[in-house]
Amino acid sequence: MRVPFAGFSAARLREFAPALVLAALVVLLAVSTPGFGTPETLLVVLADTATLFVLGVGLTFVILIGGIDLSIQAVASLSSVVVAMLVPRLGYAAFPAALGAGLLCGLFSGIAHVKLHVPSFIATLAASGVAGGIALLVSGARAVTIGEAGRAYLQWVAGSVLGIPAIILLGAMVLVAGMLVQRYTPFGRYGLAIGAGEAAALASGVRVDRHKMAALAVSGVLASLAGIFLAARMASGSPMLANQLMLPAVAAVLVGGTAITGGVGGVGRTLIGALIVSVVRIGMTFLGVNIFAQQILFGAVLIVAVALTIDRSKIPIVK
Repeated sequence: MRVPFAGFSAARLREFAPALVLAALVVLLAVSTPGFGTPETLLVVLADTATLFVLGVGLTFVILIGGIDLSIQAVASLSSVVVAMLVPRLGYAAFPAALGAGLLCGLFSGIAHVKLHVPSFIATLAASGVAGGIALLVSGARAVTIGEAGRAYLQWVAGSVLGIPAIILLGAMVLVAGMLVQRYTPFGRYGLAIGAGEAAALASGVRVDRHKMAALAVSGVLASLAGIFLAARMASGSPMLANQLMLPAVAAVLVGGTAITGGVGGVGRTLIGALIVSVVRIGMTFLGVNIFAQQILFGAVLIVAVALTIDRSKIPIVK
């Protein structure tokens, strides 16, 4: 006699757990807070999620290879400052400049990590200090407001298409591109292989160093894109604009099911994790929970997520 769900292993349960948690949270909030289930509120949730998701996608590629990027919030803030200062003068050319700044920060981290053999968390922490220092220096340690002339160039992010905020559509484009890259390109496939076993990947002829540098460069560019989103939505740039997003971004990646030890996870899972984080944040806002208390919760969630997803066979080499 076959036992129902006998083939549904613990591993499969862990794989679907984030989606089940998200569904439960949405139903709970829709029932307890009638205003949450309206189309307008759901669009706000998706719009808020887009920036966090884009930030998390770049981080996902780094974590998949077994590394970490602690510079994403500083790079996003620097990008917002670059946009705020340059868009009134250069127009649309300010956006490639901001993305270029993120690319340089990512390459800085990659060179320090790969060529100087500095652990990724130290290399990216140093890059965070550099990016944050540059943002403070060029902005005079103050917020830079984007005037009416500059805001006209931000409508591709801050505007809407058929009633749908453009930032949601841009986030969807990043989702599709990220999933295609992960599934169908050597960068995506080899990244998973490196995270699953770097020594085996090296023995198979994979150019591990090149892929590590590429992952950090991609993370820098996507962090800059998130900074552009923030600048467009806030109509300003600030050297501290994204400071509160580091912990939620890491939580989104890990809660979605990407293992901190690498080799398991992906962009699709990060979307689920980002939605969970956004729904929890908005739910706590509805309940009147202080923003600083929210950070406490995300810290606790991060510990639980790591404990549930970590590959304990790799604990001796976690760095």
